[in-house]
Amino acid sequence: MPNALGITQDGLKTALEIKDDYRHRRPLVLPYDKTRMLIPENLMNHNIDLKGFEDPLPLAMVASRDPEAPMALAAAARLCPLGGHTKLITGVMQVVGETSRHPLVRECLNFVTESDFDPTTIAEIRRHASRFIVKTREQYTQALRLNLQSLLEGDIAPRQFVAEFFELTEAGNMRNDIREKLVLSLLLSGTVRPSVKFLMLENFERLAKPVRMAIISSVLKAEPTRHTEIIKEELKYMVAHEMATMELG
Repeated sequence: MPNALGITQDGLKTALEIKDDYRHRRPLVLPYDKTRMLIPENLMNHNIDLKGFEDPLPLAMVASRDPEAPMALAAAARLCPLGGHTKLITGVMQVVGETSRHPLVRECLNFVTESDFDPTTIAEIRRHASRFIVKTREQYTQALRLNLQSLLEGDIAPRQFVAEFFELTEAGNMRNDIREKLVLSLLLSGTVRPSVKFLMLENFERLAKPVRMAIISSVLKAEPTRHTEIIKEELKYMVAHEMATMELG
């Protein structure tokens, strides 16, 4: 239960975990399903019980520090109805409104604070956030398609393609299942150059562990070709190395 300040012990614990996740560049996950990434739509859906994420401190952490604007804005939208309940929460919102790395988040929180947390203003912030999330995801998806076409036509260097692939999928808060299918299709493709595939594996740790495990399982089960056999051997080596590291630790 919230105390007189409007925060909970679970919320404080969650905020510290989020801070640590950001520091180590780990994706945020749903509190009731650690195999699924937390995405903006989860934060916008008030029918989902996000447990510790419901507290103002975790929401403020995401709104101020998340590297992607859609995620930060969704957290800010969920935080808005809590404003004005206590002086502490109001102060937290003011700080986020001054320090968030995203101008849009700062504008929205300042707007709702100046309106004295008027329900009509809060509803407008939610509508604006929902439209922004949809539009941004469409832009990232389109950019991914264009980059893949450029790669196949030789108009973009492999290293640039891979760097932008991870930037776009992370910025677009792409669902794990879609990210899994995209990476798997690249690794198993007969038209994508081996250099691209090895660069993808160099960045493999940027994927959530359940996604990595699913990709490894699918690749190892794939029909043997000259393209897949090398990738299979590399993945086997990576798995063996990780297991050896865990044993030493």
